Amino acid sequence: MSKPVKADPALDPVVPLLKAIGLSQAKAVEAVKSPKIAAELKDIIEAYSLHTRAEKLDDKQAGLIVALAGQLVKSEPIAEEKRAYVVRKIADAQLKTVDQVTAAAKYVEGHPAPIDDADFDAHCGVGFSITAAELYAQIAKYTTSAGIAGWASLGQVISGVKNIPEFRWANTLEVKNTVEKVFNDTFGAKEAAKPKGKEPKKAAPVKAAETSSADADSASRKSVFEEGFLGQLHKPGENPQIRPEFREQHLAVTGGKVFTRFPPEPNGYLHIGHSKAIFVDFGYAAHHGGKCYLRYDDTNPEKEEAQYFESILEMVRWLGFEPWKITYSSDYFQRLYELAVELIKRDRHMYAIAVEEIKASRGEKSGQLPKACVHRTRPVSESLAEFQKMKDGFYRPKEANLRMKQDLEDGNPQMWDLTAYRVLETPHHRTHDKWKIYPTYDYTHCLVDSFENISHSLCTTEFVASRQSYEWLCDALEVYKPRQSEFGRLNLEGTIMSKRKIHALVQKGHVSGWDDPRLYTLIALRRRGVPPGAIVSFVSTLGVSTATSSIELARFEQVVRHYLEGTAPRLLMVLRPLKVTIENLPEDYLLMVEKPLHPKVAALGTTTIPFTRTLYIDADDFRLEDSKDYFRLAPGKTVGLFQAPHPITCTSYKTDPSSGQVIELICRLENAAEVKKPKAYIQWVAEHAASGSPVRIDETRVFHQLFKSDQPSADFLDDVDSNSLEVVKGAMIETGFWSLAKRALTEARRDGKNRTEKALKDSAQGESSPEDDTPRATSEQLVGNECIRFQGLRVAYFAVDKDARLACLDEADEVDPARKQGDYLVLNRIVSLKEDSGKAA
Repeated sequence: MSKPVKADPALDPVVPLLKAIGLSQAKAVEAVKSPKIAAELKDIIEAYSLHTRAEKLDDKQAGLIVALAGQLVKSEPIAEEKRAYVVRKIADAQLKTVDQVTAAAKYVEGHPAPIDDADFDAHCGVGFSITAAELYAQIAKYTTSAGIAGWASLGQVISGVKNIPEFRWANTLEVKNTVEKVFNDTFGAKEAAKPKGKEPKKAAPVKAAETSSADADSASRKSVFEEGFLGQLHKPGENPQIRPEFREQHLAVTGGKVFTRFPPEPNGYLHIGHSKAIFVDFGYAAHHGGKCYLRYDDTNPEKEEAQYFESILEMVRWLGFEPWKITYSSDYFQRLYELAVELIKRDRHMYAIAVEEIKASRGEKSGQLPKACVHRTRPVSESLAEFQKMKDGFYRPKEANLRMKQDLEDGNPQMWDLTAYRVLETPHHRTHDKWKIYPTYDYTHCLVDSFENISHSLCTTEFVASRQSYEWLCDALEVYKPRQSEFGRLNLEGTIMSKRKIHALVQKGHVSGWDDPRLYTLIALRRRGVPPGAIVSFVSTLGVSTATSSIELARFEQVVRHYLEGTAPRLLMVLRPLKVTIENLPEDYLLMVEKPLHPKVAALGTTTIPFTRTLYIDADDFRLEDSKDYFRLAPGKTVGLFQAPHPITCTSYKTDPSSGQVIELICRLENAAEVKKPKAYIQWVAEHAASGSPVRIDETRVFHQLFKSDQPSADFLDDVDSNSLEVVKGAMIETGFWSLAKRALTEARRDGKNRTEKALKDSAQGESSPEDDTPRATSEQLVGNECIRFQGLRVAYFAVDKDARLACLDEADEVDPARKQGDYLVLNRIVSLKEDSGKAA
């Protein structure tokens, strides 16, 4: 039996009507390929007599009528009065772009008649105009104020400018071209700039874990999720669908709860900017009693490695969050492929050879509007055959791509026939050699969001322009359509977060690795000793809006300092020891002094330390020349010893014969009741071998800002401060360190075990990803040497580095810990203390 002959679209009776309102033959034929849109167009044209109108529409207005019809068939039926209102706005040339028409259709769908003219105009950009000179001036001002350093930030500026409310309705192409002109005038020709490294796609409590990070600033966090950007998000089910049943099916699966996802690309380590995405994605779901996926966007095997998969899960859990499910884009490769075939059959895909040809047709080299590829109109059967050849490995990388057939006349470059599939020959981390073709982010992300019934697809503002193609693809395939909403990303001044640049720092030896504590990757901050709760607290205090948060490092450090102030035990410490002999005490003198580990947090307990004839103070607390504004130790001067019963007076000193440097002080212990109360108290530790005092530190690493400037230049390697790492040998701390360290690790291991058991019980990780190499929650992910944190009293906050070897801390028994043969103690300065005005120099 022969197949029925498909009707020729050119013979559709709606075509003459479309031509009568100003559409070309080719565009008219394209418009009627969708029966639903054709029927809607016929109704609009005849209902409002657009084809017999005395004042004819121009071709642009006719195209907007087609765009309106496309929007109307996707939405719920709207009242005739509302439809007539939008048509009149188009016919009167008040709505001038597809973007405006899209906003108008959504506006009238959600607002009752009669429509408020002023509110409609403001919402849809009616009357918006800006001259080329004004646009240039505003973009130049934005570029300067944002501290942009070169061409590497081109995409950031385009997204940032479009995110400014005043430019919401500016033509995307005009904005792009003007930004490029500003950059060319400011930074010179693009060819002279270094290429921009590819940034990770970002989009990060199901339930924040029961750790300090989950408890930090709960009142502040509540306002973050209820006010501003997050407070204005739609409720589950309110995102418009092309079919009403999609909403019903979605709500049936989710139970009307919020479903989010954190979708990192596993091609590098997470940095401080990702902590905001993690906080928003996981936190928003948790606040509303919903669920959050950790989904690896593993569509590019050329840049993905197992270490990144493992590190991402570790960092998410370290910050205090537990994924509801762990999934991968690769879980859906077969389903994505089948939908690509379906899209070809719907004639919404095209096949194109040669990547260079794609760039040329998109206008990426010329700066012009895109033009149709020669393969855009090829028969569906040929496109299917060519796609099969791609899948079978007939083509090499860059020889063939599958592109989506979108709208080349749209002002948004994200609608210029984006690539859906490309050929790659690198084996995939999970699927190995099964696939020769891999879906792109633009094709994959929205569909996997749909598969997983995401209610709120939260991402950063560089993806604003992608929202249109995101929604277009879901509607083109007629699947459930999540709602994408964009918030401003987090940047820290004085550092870099580009993977390409950090890799260069590592390769050139400027830093020791991706976890070098001078970096702001999360693994580096963890190694430095920054508590995860401090990072969550920092992000929550910034709020969430559409504006990029560019924060000074000093502000971040102040939040960390404030967090540690109420949680870190305090130990006596001398960074650069200077020996003190108390001449009026006998050789065997010993007084055990009990002191609190925190003056305001009794729950941290107390420790007992020895006071003997031989002490050590910090060399900075002594100088030979006294003055009226100097209150620490000098010859003939009296000072107090912090938390010791009596002050001391320096009576003499000894120097090194060769260098003249002071190497020992001779002091007298005073009766506190007989001398005037000292104006200053200094740090000290005592020599007492029997109790293991003092604890000698092999290395104390003090980290300073890695770059000399707050805005590392394009030549960032030349901006590295060679003195950013200071290593101090021989510092000393009190013996209370050992019991504190043992307790900190014991508690961390217990909490980590409890959290992990609960996570494994509550999660459904294995349901979606049965592969053996799927990262799993383990208690070891949450415990490391950095759990041992303390304040060196009036010195700084410190944590134990991963390089340290402390054998006694691995023992399970209750024996008092002490230094053992082979131990090597390394401390990292987490953050300095505020300047103490009472400790004059």
